[in-house]
Parts: sequence; structure tokens; C-alpha cells
Amino acid sequence: MGGTAGLIHTSLAVGTFLVWCQAQSGMRSYGPVFEEQPSHTLFPEGSAEEKVTLACRARANPPATYRWKMNGTELKLEPDSRYRLVAGDLVISNPVKAKDSGSYQCVASNSRGTVVSREASLRFGFLQEFSAEERDPVKITEGWGVMFTCSPPPHYPGLSYRWLLNEFPNFIPADGRRFISQTTGNLYIAKTEASDLGNYSCFATSHMDFITKSVFSKFSRLSLAAEDARQFPPSIKAKFPADTYALTGQVVTLECFAFGNPVPRIKWRKLDGPQSSKWIGSEPLLQIQQAGFEDEGTYECEAENSKGRDTHQGRIIIHAQPDWLDVISDTEADIGSDLRWSCVASGKPRPTVRWLRDGQPLTSQNRIEVSGGELRFSKLVLEDSGMYQCVAENKHGTVYASAELTVQALAPDFRLNPVKRLIPAARSGKVIIPCQPRAAPKATVLWTKGTELLVNSSRVTITADGTLILQNISKSDEGKYTCFAENFMGKANSTGILSVRDATKITLAPSSADINVGENLTLQCHASHDPTMDLTFTWSLDDFPIDFDKSEGHYRRASAKEAIGDLSISNAQLRHSGRYTCTAQTVVDSASESATLTVRGPPGPPGGVVVRDIGDTSVQLSWSRGFDNHSPIARYLIEARTLLSNQWKQMRTNPVNIEGNAETAQVVNLIPWMDYEFRVLASNILGIGEPSLPSSKIRTKEAAPTVAPSGLGGGGGAPNELIITWTPTLRDYQNGEGFGYIVSFRRKGSQAWLRARVPHAESLHFVYRNESIAPYTPFEVKIRAYNNKGEGPESLTAIVYSAEEEPKAAPYRVIAKSVLSSEMDVSWEPVEQGEMTGVLLGYEIRYWKDGDKEEAADRVRTAGLVTSAHVTGLNPNTDYHVSVRAYNRAGTGPPSPATNVTTARPPPKRPPGNISWTFSGSTVSIKWDPVVAKADESAVTGYKMLYRQDSHSAPTLYLASKSQIDIPIPEDFTHAFVQIRVTGPGGDGTPAEVHILRNSGTSMMVEDSGMRPVPHVVVVTTNSLLMVALISSLEL
Repeated sequence: MGGTAGLIHTSLAVGTFLVWCQAQSGMRSYGPVFEEQPSHTLFPEGSAEEKVTLACRARANPPATYRWKMNGTELKLEPDSRYRLVAGDLVISNPVKAKDSGSYQCVASNSRGTVVSREASLRFGFLQEFSAEERDPVKITEGWGVMFTCSPPPHYPGLSYRWLLNEFPNFIPADGRRFISQTTGNLYIAKTEASDLGNYSCFATSHMDFITKSVFSKFSRLSLAAEDARQFPPSIKAKFPADTYALTGQVVTLECFAFGNPVPRIKWRKLDGPQSSKWIGSEPLLQIQQAGFEDEGTYECEAENSKGRDTHQGRIIIHAQPDWLDVISDTEADIGSDLRWSCVASGKPRPTVRWLRDGQPLTSQNRIEVSGGELRFSKLVLEDSGMYQCVAENKHGTVYASAELTVQALAPDFRLNPVKRLIPAARSGKVIIPCQPRAAPKATVLWTKGTELLVNSSRVTITADGTLILQNISKSDEGKYTCFAENFMGKANSTGILSVRDATKITLAPSSADINVGENLTLQCHASHDPTMDLTFTWSLDDFPIDFDKSEGHYRRASAKEAIGDLSISNAQLRHSGRYTCTAQTVVDSASESATLTVRGPPGPPGGVVVRDIGDTSVQLSWSRGFDNHSPIARYLIEARTLLSNQWKQMRTNPVNIEGNAETAQVVNLIPWMDYEFRVLASNILGIGEPSLPSSKIRTKEAAPTVAPSGLGGGGGAPNELIITWTPTLRDYQNGEGFGYIVSFRRKGSQAWLRARVPHAESLHFVYRNESIAPYTPFEVKIRAYNNKGEGPESLTAIVYSAEEEPKAAPYRVIAKSVLSSEMDVSWEPVEQGEMTGVLLGYEIRYWKDGDKEEAADRVRTAGLVTSAHVTGLNPNTDYHVSVRAYNRAGTGPPSPATNVTTARPPPKRPPGNISWTFSGSTVSIKWDPVVAKADESAVTGYKMLYRQDSHSAPTLYLASKSQIDIPIPEDFTHAFVQIRVTGPGGDGTPAEVHILRNSGTSMMVEDSGMRPVPHVVVVTTNSLLMVALISSLEL
């Protein structure tokens, strides 16, 4: 027995040494932890890819080695095998379905233990060709429904379907009449039409990761017999299963399509619960995005047309893959201790949980109990160390959770946590000295002061974890304190020296205060302390520390002196009320004093606003009293807003002034049949507080209209019509449902009123037609509003005229006179008002060239009663015909007799040339060569000269009958700008412009610039004159 005990002790010591060495090394060793695990893989048959890679990578120290299992059997990775290991990845070369399809698992190991990855399947995707057999033709009566069967070829995974009509790529679109099932691939046509004739082919597509493949069937011919025009009720042909299973998070799709004439509409409903917001309904399809357990239930598809309805029902059943709720984590435990691990998983069906140790199944044995998701160890031994996994699985999947168990056996060791060498403590205070050696199992602890063994007493406490607590400390407690720790692995001790210091005391405590919002205050706090130690101050409000950096400037330290910790509060707010505590602290002790600050302000928001006794123009409001914020509430205000405006407005109340002790009031002068929200505000001498939360929305009761419609008028329209218009009444004044208008009208001077009801609040006109209505007849018109509660007041009477007719009379004595080569004046005698059947708006002048038709005439309109017009834009030396018509809102009247006018010939194009000038005292004499008109130009009757002293002064116009003019000039004259042009019956000609500079009384002739094709400048200099001539085409 003694030999065996010695052997056990030796193995424990070696284990202790190894564990301790690992703890002290720079890189801690640990078991494998997966960073990448294999995933389900689909490999397309016939793919150009020549290999499949299943990934596996684990973090471990020392590094992990890898093995792989296929269908639970370990793979042999031989040099000439198609299986290769690249790092931890498994690479399969030239994969073959018959040999390589299956479930794969990665196994990672090192000296600390082994873990297995999740299982990943390798499957092979394929899509074969459709059968080569011809498809039977389909013949159906036009108007009936028809189904084409797809019968897709063998495939994996699922397919998407489309149908071709006659040729590629003429795909049949998805519409309400035609439907392609993505479950079966079948094509449904609810009601055939002539356009459906043709050849049909099913087009199936497989999407396999990086490869897409499509095949199509042989064509099937559709022919139609004579149309059956009868209508018939729906008959559902494409039905979803009675039970549809789906996993949480997936998209669930139900299909439903019916034959019928007319084409049925499809509606969806859930029979045993509310419709989900995740529904995406598009007639034949119901899709539920990210399905959850709340989507379980019975669903109904209803097909309906004018001839009847058909329904189909089925259940959606939601299952879930396993998902961890609670998992194990890496654990270090002492040798000989007990351990309980738990794994909890959710899922539907309920998952079962099993356990693995180093990749092998773990069952109950000796000290280990396995019970579902629980694993219990009794009296741990070193051999229990290793990698553990709990595995939760149901028919929809499997999840793994891993953790490492390290069992420790250590003699007590203070190297990581020695007792503090110097332990300061405050006189009359308390000191806590921990003793925390590293030990496994837990060590027994003793304390000594010097050579004296310490035991629990009124001032000395040794806690269960070995901590020493000394209270009411005095100078005599100074000395050496040693902690002794021992377990069956060995012994150790650690010593510290206790030094007693003066206690910290508050010498000036803060005083309670009462201030208003926005005011400033300083709370004082002074303290004394042991001079050998540093003193710091902290402040808290209602036991929450104050962070000066995040106080938005409200808090700051009032003094930089070490013994003064005053707190300055600026722009105090209501939230700053409370109990302030000043704490003066050294490393050995602290002292605290508190004071209460009351900040008075406007009241807080009232609560619980309730609306009752709802009438048409009043409601009763009640509320609960909010915080008065330390100043009595004086009165309440009530505000409201409607659906028409987001603006809150103060309302009239009964009583007018609501006293501060009230908790109810009546709101009056409301608008009937209006949606309102109400809120209440309280006020005191410090102001109006924050509003309450809005009440629930209410609608006042209906009442008859109280306001007559506005904007009454009308007129215009077609012959024999009376049009009455008004401004539609706003929602504010409708007062109830069933709103409309009652229009009353009668011929002016008659007795009986005619009435017409015009429904709908948006209506804005009424048209009365009667063959007996003469044009432009005055009517007296009134209007009032009505709703379901009655009629409102009537408006004032307005005069509205019936539709006008075009004027019946024409203007006369039309005179047209040429003014210039491109302008003429037209005048006429007006039509008599008695001949008008409407309001005269003005006259329309029509003019056209001799030889043109009147239909091509240009037109100019005047407004009002003017009887003349000036017409521009005419061609020179051209014969025109002119007529005038009156017009009103109904159109234009008959034309006046046409008169003729010939426009003048155009003025000469050549500008005056050879311009010269002579200065004589206060006069400048300007001369030029006369301009002689050509045969196709109008005669020259004189000249116009525009004279300007400088570019900023106003010009002066001079007229001359000859080719010379004298112009007075001031004594300080230096220069001037002059434009000269001819004038005559055809208008004004092209100008010549000169710039006159004065230096002496002599002159210089300007060369003839009229022959120049473009503007130019000529500069001539003599000993007495500088002259610049600029010829341009500027108009006067």
C-alpha cells in the first residue's frame, strides 16, 4: 500500500509540474478549436472542375493533426489515392457519384485532445434530357381551361420552369390567366383564347452553384374548337398540399390556380390567426418570408368570379433545426472537485443531446453520469482532462459545441498573488488583506502576526476564502502579517507589513440648498487627511458618480487646492435635484458627507389624458397630476391638433381658467366630425411645463353644416347651359358624412326657385341644361351645404349669366392706314351693346396679303372697348386686306367688310456719308451728303440726328430738312457722339455714327463710310484736330 501511495504522489507531482510549466510558458497549450468546418457541397455531374475541396481548419497549440471520416468510417489517405490532405482540407480528385456521395466529418487532434467537426454531405447534381417521345396534341373548346403536363426528366436538385410558345425565346408571361407551377412544372390556362393557339414546350432549368443547365421538352400542339361563350364558376386545379412542412427562416410558397370564365381572382386568408406582415401575395402564389412558428396554421385559397367561388385548404407546419440555448465553455477545475456541465438546445422536433470525449461517445461510468444534456463528474482526476463535445440533433440537422476540461493539481504558490508587501491602513478604520495563493485542491489558510496565531475575534475576521479583515485599527496593530497555505501537494507562505496612518475626515460638509432652474450654486466640501498620502474628491448624485467630462458644462470643480473639493453647479436643471455626496478618499480610507439640492422649475407633464363625453363641439378631458417640481401648479392649458394639421393650438375651455388643483375640464368650440388629439400643460410661477403625451385620437360627433359654401359664381359653357361654380368646402366645415351641396337658381325676375342636389364634397360646379335658356340670361343663384345630419345656412344671392353666343353684329367703318413700311393703324366703329349676347371681350383684326386666302390671315386681338389697333411686322410695299370682328367667351362674330391698305416702300438703306463739322464759338455745324432714294425705296423727307454729350448722358433728337444742322455746344465741350439717318414715309433708314473730338476750330472731312460693307474706324490726325468716325448699324 505504501508503494502505491508513493507512486500516486509522484504522478500528481509530475502532473503539477507540467501544469505549472504550461501556465508559466509564453504560449499556453490548448486543444483544437475549429475555425472552419466542412459545408454541404453540390458537385455538378459533367463539370469541368476536376476536384472537390472540403474545408477544415482548427486553432490549437501544439498544432492539430487531421483525419477524415466518410459515412462514419475513417478514410485511408494513401499516396496514390484520389483523396489528399492539404493542411486540414480534404481534396477529392475526379469525384465519382457512386464512390464519393456521402457524409464527411473532419477529426482534429493534438496532445490536449480530439474534436470532430459537423457532418457535411457531398451530393452530385444532374439534369437529364426530356423524353424524345412526341407529345400528344391537345384540343379544347375556346373559353375552357386547359393544363399542359411538364413531366420533367430525372434531376437533382430542384428546377425552375418556364414554357415556350412556338419557338425560343418566346416565353409565356405570368399573368392572371396563365400560371406555371414551380412545384410540378405544369402550365395552366384558366380560360383559353384564340391567341393561345400554337405549340407548347416545357423549359426546365437547373441552378447548380457555378453551372446553369436548361432542357426543353417536345412541343405539344394546342387547337381550339368553336368558342363556348357561356360563363362558368371557378374550379381550382393547381392545389397546394394538405400539409406543407417548412423550417424556420425559410421562404414558404403555396400555389393555387383555378379555371373559370370570367378568369377567377385568387384570394388568400389564414383561418386560425391574423395575417402575417411577412406575406407576399401575388394572386396564384402566397409567399411567407422567413417563416416562424407564428406562421403555423390552416390557410385557405379562394378562387372567385361573377359565377361563383371555389376554395382549398391546407396546413403549414413549421419545424426548426437544433439551435443552442446554453453551451459548455473551457473550464479549469481542481483535482478532487465535482463538476456539472449542461447543454440546452431548441428545435422541432425536440433535439436529443449526446456527448463526446476526444471524439468518442461518452456514457455513464463510475464517477461520470450522462443524462441527456447534463454531464456530471464526481471527484475529478487528471485523466478527466480532455476535449468534450455535446451534440444536439433532430431529423433536420446537427449542431456541435466544444470545450476543454483541464484538471489541475498544484501545491500552494504565492508567486502570482503574494500578500501585499506594504499595507497602509487608517486609524480607527478597517483593512482587508487577501490571501490568494494558486493551489489545487484549495489550500487551508492560517494567519499570524509576528509569531502570534490569529483567530476570529471582535476585531479580527478570517473569511472562508482566507481573507484577513482587521477593524477599528490602532497603532498597536502595526507589524508583519503572514498567510500560511497548505494542501496535500505542499505548503507556502507570504508576508506583508501593516502601517497605520491618520484617518481622513470631512471638515466642512456641503449644505442642503433650494434654487430655481437656470441658477448657479456651489456645494462646499473640505477635508483633512494623513499628509503622507494623496487626497482625492469624488461627487455622486443619488449614488451615481458624476462624470465631469460628460456633464455638458453643468458641473465643475470650484478649487484646485488639495484639501478643498467644492462642486460648482451652473445653469441648474430639474434633473440636477437630488442627494449629493462628497467623498474624500486616500488609498487607505475615505469619508463622505451628503446634502440635498432642490431645483424648482415649471411643472412636469400631466399624465393619463382621457377623453370622454364626446359631443359634436365639445368633449370632457381628465388627467392625472404630474410633478410640480417643487413649485405649486397655478393653472392648466389644453391644446389640440387635428388630422389636417400637425400644429398644436390652445383650445377654449369651460371653465376658461383651469385652476392648478383641477384634474378635469370641458373643451369647447370644437369642429364637428373632426379627428382630434389633446394634450395638457401645467404652469406655475416659473413657467409652462412640458406637455403630456397626446390622448388617443377621437372624432367629434356629426352635426349639420354651419357655414355656407363660398366663391359662388359661374357662367360660360355651351349654348342653352347655365354653369354654376363654387369653392369646394374644406374638411374642417363638412361636419359629417354624406356631404354635398344644394344649388338654388331662377331666372332673374321670376318667382319659382329650382333646386339641385350635388353630392360629394369635392364637387365644384353644376350644369343646368334647358333648350329654353336664352343666351346670356341673368339668373339668381344661391347655395347651401348638406350632410347626413341636415342642411346648413344658405349663401347670399349671386347673379350668374347663362352661356353666351358669338357676337351677331360686325364692326363697321373700318379704316386701315399705312404708318411705316412694316406698320399700319386700324380703326373702326364698335358694335352696339344691344346687339351683344354676351360680354364683349374685345376685337380681332385679321389681315392677309393680296392674293392669299382669308383663312391664312394673321390675327391681332385687342382687349376691352378700344376701337383702334397698331399692327406691326408687315412686309414693305405690299397690298393687304383687313377685316375686324368682335369676340366674347363663346367665340368671334361676323367680319366687317374688308378694307385695303398698301404699306409704304422701305426707307433708303444707304446711311448719310461724308460727314464733316466745323466749330464756331458755341456752335458746331455738321454737314453730310444728301441721300437719294432708289426707285424701290420711299422718298427722303428729312433727317434725324441723335446727339449725346457722352455715353452716360441722355440723348437729344434733332430733326433737319436739309443735309446740314447747327447744334449749340457748351464752352467746355470736348467730344460728342452723333447718329444721323434719313426719315420718310417708309420709316427711318440705317444710321451713320461719328465721334466728334474738339481740339481747334478747323475740321476734317470723313471719308464716305456708307460704301463699307462692315463697321470700321478711321482715325485722321492734324495739328489741330483728332477725329474718329465709327460707322455702325445701330438703330435710333
